[in-house]
Amino acid sequence: MTIAEERSELAHEPEAGGQHGPTGIYKWLTSTDHKVIGKNYMYTSLVFLMIAGAMAMIIRAQLVQPDGHIVSQQMYNELFTIHGSMMLYLFAGPFAFGGFANFILPLQIGAPDMAFPRLNALSYWLYLTGGTTMLMGFFVNGGAAAFGWVSYAPLSSYTNSPGPGPDLWIVAIILTGFSGIFTAVNLVTTAFYLRAPGMTMFRMPIFTWNMVVTGILILIAFPILTAAMVMLYADRHLGTHFFTVAGGGSPVMWQNLFWFFGHPEVYILALPYFGIASEIFPVFAKKPIFGYKGLVFATLAIAGLSTGVWAHHMYTTGTVLLPFFAALSLLIAVPTGIKVFTWIGTLWGGNLQFRVPLLFALGFLVTFTMGGFSGVMLASPPFDFAVHDTYFVVAHFHQVLAGTAIFAGFAGFYYWYPKLTGRMMREGLGKLQFWIAFIAFNMTFIPQYLAGLRGMPRRIPVYLVSDHVTFLNQVSSVGAFLTGFSFLIWLLNVWISWRRPIPAGDNPWDGHTLEWATSSPPPHHNFTSLPPIRSQRPVWDKNHPEYADYTTDHDGTPKKEVEPQ
Repeated sequence: MTIAEERSELAHEPEAGGQHGPTGIYKWLTSTDHKVIGKNYMYTSLVFLMIAGAMAMIIRAQLVQPDGHIVSQQMYNELFTIHGSMMLYLFAGPFAFGGFANFILPLQIGAPDMAFPRLNALSYWLYLTGGTTMLMGFFVNGGAAAFGWVSYAPLSSYTNSPGPGPDLWIVAIILTGFSGIFTAVNLVTTAFYLRAPGMTMFRMPIFTWNMVVTGILILIAFPILTAAMVMLYADRHLGTHFFTVAGGGSPVMWQNLFWFFGHPEVYILALPYFGIASEIFPVFAKKPIFGYKGLVFATLAIAGLSTGVWAHHMYTTGTVLLPFFAALSLLIAVPTGIKVFTWIGTLWGGNLQFRVPLLFALGFLVTFTMGGFSGVMLASPPFDFAVHDTYFVVAHFHQVLAGTAIFAGFAGFYYWYPKLTGRMMREGLGKLQFWIAFIAFNMTFIPQYLAGLRGMPRRIPVYLVSDHVTFLNQVSSVGAFLTGFSFLIWLLNVWISWRRPIPAGDNPWDGHTLEWATSSPPPHHNFTSLPPIRSQRPVWDKNHPEYADYTTDHDGTPKKEVEPQ
């Protein structure tokens, strides 16, 4: 073990001379350093979030009054299509799986970089090119894609959606899909083969575990989506009939292909944020994660079950076996519930420090759990028949996905910002942002549950006074604009923290995992030395030897376990 640690220290020794490689804009354009690429993903996805959020503001402005005239029907369809596509394909996944995973995962396992640095850079540029291609649809004849982010056939056929805008959308999804596949290959390989000495699989942080499982899910699901997009493009331009009834195809086949990707995609988007919350709760509770192995196996169970429940999105087609998919859809709530209870168990009895990362993580826990309850309701076919394609479904998936990505995402940003930059963000502005965002987010989507129960259809730009949903839509729109205002507070916080920096130090939160064992920001090859890794909390063991939670000494002899504090 001692020899391995010495070799690890030598392997992580930075080059002499301080600064490594090019600087400035040339560094951002050419670097294969996982930390630079991780920041590229984060900042780019946040720009896409702002653009998608602006589209959401226009959508909510349109729905303030029953007969809104802010935008035309066609423009409304383009806006909600690209808004949903950007949030799912360009923000929620890339922000965590591209940004945080790239920056944090190699640090957490003691690796000097990703396994395939050049492939990592290619992944980012494919992602940026795909996102730009999607937005270019607004600048071509006929406008952007307007068939919804699920692109159901026959709405997405050339007959119903002519012009280059839909084709640009298809190309964008293919490019971002390959970006995700390459990143998944890189992360899984890195976690399996570049772990530091002593970093066994069951000593890896939960965040790293979740990224590995997410990568495996991507390798299962994304090729299906890419194949479906190629088939759709062939139907539009090459005379094939995969999804056209007149040529012997089936529109329902598109739904099967899309949702076989789409339901694992729900957890591809959620699992990285589960991992972020699992890192934050124990640090701010000052205790180890409760039920570590239970969390790992629950994650594996979610991954397995998520590939078998895709047809619960298709209850109303009449082509699926309802009891089977209803049972599996209800069953997946069990490992998800295990995660919720392990997070509560971690917090229970802890010495809680209500700093901004913990507040956002708690906001995630509340919104995700509420969205999860409505998901259990939608797993029941009779209830799904009643609310299918209503705003109840819109509220559900926004609470599950948008709530998870926004609250857990900002929790991770505030938590790891000192590691990214060496600076602290302003605590007061962070708490103000949280409370406005938490109240406003629930103002936005709880009324949509009620509107859906009153029968308001989704994807419509106008509604009638007699529908009795005007007040609910007005409250929802006010909440949406307040949510947007909370993002402006975050931008102000970033600007102030950058212009008037407060040095963070290497480990401002007294963190537990290896990323806190190096400087902030880390050097080029991440570490000059590594602490001994004998538990799931190596940095805690080093900083608090009197409470170390490992059970063996350097030479492998038993060591009396001390109850962690």
